[in-house]
Amino acid sequence: MGWIVAGFAAWAIGFWINVRLARLPRSRVTGLAVPVIFGVTLLVIWECFVRGLGVPSVILPPPSAIAVRFAASTHILWQDFVQTAIKGALTGYVLGCGAAFLMAVAVDRFSFLQRGLLPVGNFVAALPIIGMAPILVMWFGFDWQSKAAVVVVMVFFPMLVNTVQGLQASERMQRDLMRTYAASYWQTLFKLRLPAAMPFVFNGLKITTTLALIGAIVAEFFGSPIKGMGFRISTSVGQLALDLVWAEIVVAAMAGSAFYGGVALLERSLTFWHPSQRGRAS
Repeated sequence: MGWIVAGFAAWAIGFWINVRLARLPRSRVTGLAVPVIFGVTLLVIWECFVRGLGVPSVILPPPSAIAVRFAASTHILWQDFVQTAIKGALTGYVLGCGAAFLMAVAVDRFSFLQRGLLPVGNFVAALPIIGMAPILVMWFGFDWQSKAAVVVVMVFFPMLVNTVQGLQASERMQRDLMRTYAASYWQTLFKLRLPAAMPFVFNGLKITTTLALIGAIVAEFFGSPIKGMGFRISTSVGQLALDLVWAEIVVAAMAGSAFYGGVALLERSLTFWHPSQRGRAS
């Protein structure tokens, strides 16, 4: 009963603190403090209710047990992180987004590609990953190359669609002005249309960060060497080692957040001139 009371007390204290912080003028400190306090409150409530209700660890381990397992398995978690996030997800992300960007420029240059390729792309993007992953694993083998191939397929078309839309975002008056200056297609592309497309390009890059990691993890369920986040999650579930499963989930969440945050920081540094970024800065 004491754990349950402590859980409700943690909820009340966290709620009271966040309400007070939300009323303060917005600043970097309050903007960081509110989500941190909210997250810590959730962890404390999780710990208290799991222990108070006597939930078995094979169903839902408490955060303290997950933290202990995380600290004891750092070498395994690092090995899995390198295999899945770096070799599989990051490699596939770079290849897929780079190829999609180049294809978007070709689609923008030749209208027949836009009429023929984009409908096919929408069809391929709708294919379930659990149907594509086993095929690509059989084609490219059980190591990280097949996981990178799955990631390429997952990120290619979302990136392509966003980039094509961005290349069409410049205003007609701006394009007419470039023509009055006798600018060629490539001059217009590099001086007007690509800068105007940058917010759309980065929107595609941010969307595909999560798709890349998810694709690499899911692909490992269908064949992998004895390392990787997906491999570890599937085998640990079979062994009822739910604390290790949650430790892998924590690593995946941290990697995904860092991945997304890195792209967002790059966007802010490269598109600081855009009204959306100026609005966030103010």
